[in-house]
Amino acid sequence: MGPIRGMKRRKKTEQKNVLPAAPQSPQPEPLDWWDEFQQRITGPLSGSESRNAVKFESVFKISRRTFNYICSLVKEHMETRNFSTKNGKRLCLQDQVAVALRRLSSGESLMNIGDSFGMNQTTVAQVTWRFAEAIEEKGLHHLCWPKEQGEMEGIKSKFERIRGLPNCCGAIDITHIVMTLPAADSSDVWLDGEKNCSMTLQAVVDPDMRFRNIVTGWPGSLSDDIILRSSGFFKLCEEGTCLNGKKMVLSEGTEVREYIVGDSGFPLLEWLMTPYQGRKLSDDKSEFNERLSATQMVARRAFVRLKEMWKLIQGAMWLPDKNKLPRIILACCILHNIVIDMDDQVQDEMPLSHHHDSGYHHQSCESADKTGSALREKLSLYFSGQLP
Repeated sequence: MGPIRGMKRRKKTEQKNVLPAAPQSPQPEPLDWWDEFQQRITGPLSGSESRNAVKFESVFKISRRTFNYICSLVKEHMETRNFSTKNGKRLCLQDQVAVALRRLSSGESLMNIGDSFGMNQTTVAQVTWRFAEAIEEKGLHHLCWPKEQGEMEGIKSKFERIRGLPNCCGAIDITHIVMTLPAADSSDVWLDGEKNCSMTLQAVVDPDMRFRNIVTGWPGSLSDDIILRSSGFFKLCEEGTCLNGKKMVLSEGTEVREYIVGDSGFPLLEWLMTPYQGRKLSDDKSEFNERLSATQMVARRAFVRLKEMWKLIQGAMWLPDKNKLPRIILACCILHNIVIDMDDQVQDEMPLSHHHDSGYHHQSCESADKTGSALREKLSLYFSGQLP
């Protein structure tokens, strides 16, 4: 059977009638959350240039990678509540985290945050508190004492590289969170030695400035010694549950147990080394003090970075809820550790001051345990090369 000519002709005709497809204009890509969010920012925060020039890192002090991780951490807890802007737009997860992080990192008032992001002060306060609860519930594993001996050995090795202190497991210090309280609420118990109303934060820090144990909520009128002895950490160490790892041999017949270091405001204990006090010290004692001070400086720098990063707890807080403040402080400490754990480079670009407790004088504690004195003497002789 021959070809069907009619069909061929129809095909050609159809091909002739086919029009070339019109070139399609490129479709705009969907806006990233930040692209959309920054367009809602108003006031000084929006910048003097175009809104597109507003950098994410300049607003929140962390990278987008860290921000996304924090969102994933608190997602389950934060998405159970509905919050909205003044115009009724529902706040998504990222909106809520952004509001809370800005409040904690900038220390700006509820009114300023609300004006910048188009929401009322009550919403800003509620979102921030909800976020603090979520970080405490879901992020506490970022703030914990080392569980594995291998991890602790790494910490001790890093501390020894600072100024040679062997078997050191941490550095302890205390800072003050200053508050402005109403006259009816500013009782003497909150009034510290510098005549400020304050709440204390005690922390044990590792060589990477990571908080390993914290205690907060105690009034500023209490001494460093009392705060330490009232802490759960003190009880664990006294019971032998904590700082009970391997001893290190310094020389034949001479061992040193695990310990932490603190300044002269803390008592000298068998697990807590403090500097020798007095003016005319021997060379070996002076050298020990220098080594200890350089090592304990890690804790001071950690507090400086904490307050520079999370400015809500840096200056004098205006009429804070003293019942909620300890959990806000805890949230800031957990966030501080998350930034370290995420190896966030943004923190390295931040200028740091030299003092976390500007205007406060060093305390002096005369309490000294005999076993602690003996251990300190061993370390002093070890550094001067006088150990047998």
